[in-house]
Amino acid sequence: MTENPGIHVLTDARWAELEPLIDEVRPHCKVSHDNLRETIEAILWRHQNGAKWRSIPGELGPWWKAAQTFIRWAHLGVWERLLNLVQQRGVALGMTFLDGTNIRAHQKAAGADKKGADSEQRDRREALGRSRGGYGTKACVIADGRGRAVAFALAPGQAHELPMGPELLDCLPDVPGWVVGDRGLASNTFRDRIWELGARPAIPPKRTDAPVACPPWIYANRHLVENLWARLKEWRAIATRYEKTAKSFLGVLSFAATFDWLRG
Repeated sequence: MTENPGIHVLTDARWAELEPLIDEVRPHCKVSHDNLRETIEAILWRHQNGAKWRSIPGELGPWWKAAQTFIRWAHLGVWERLLNLVQQRGVALGMTFLDGTNIRAHQKAAGADKKGADSEQRDRREALGRSRGGYGTKACVIADGRGRAVAFALAPGQAHELPMGPELLDCLPDVPGWVVGDRGLASNTFRDRIWELGARPAIPPKRTDAPVACPPWIYANRHLVENLWARLKEWRAIATRYEKTAKSFLGVLSFAATFDWLRG
């Protein structure tokens, strides 16, 4: 815990577990990072509460240090490397789950596009767009057999999740037994991609498609990835997107998923 008895963000036991992981993936420089624990606790507090950076309690150090550290490390891929590091504890690949969700964006999330950038560059940089659900982001996750996030992919809110499927499959450390998805991933081409990988698809057909095999006893486990999204969206900064760039929002997702892994 922090020196201030009124602020409890990380327990000593959790920090003892987290510190060596962060030290392994963070960028090192000649000048050491003063009070790294305080900064990480400030970042954690902000993302869990969805507050402005300036609203971070003064007991957790300067708000600007937490903001600068998080954003810089996000663009360096530190939070994604941290998620990859905790996965060395063992990814359960008997079943894997693909699922996407629409995340509404706060109005402050807009405005990061650079002048002169075309729509493709802007989509890649921001991953923001309008769908029937409003202005936001389509976030897709691939989860292991215990419902823990392995990797994420982002696209503008109006995008379909199917094109992100092959990209997420490539993030798995090995070949899974089953790949489970909902009807949004119903595509014979995608099923063939799964078979070529050496795995078996459990994706129900669309109502207009010909019947395909989708064992109910496998598909019934899809609630594990839905539960994962429910846990992640308990973080206010995930339930509503405040980050201007896709890199920063991917950092929030990876940071939250790391803690989900650490919970056991």
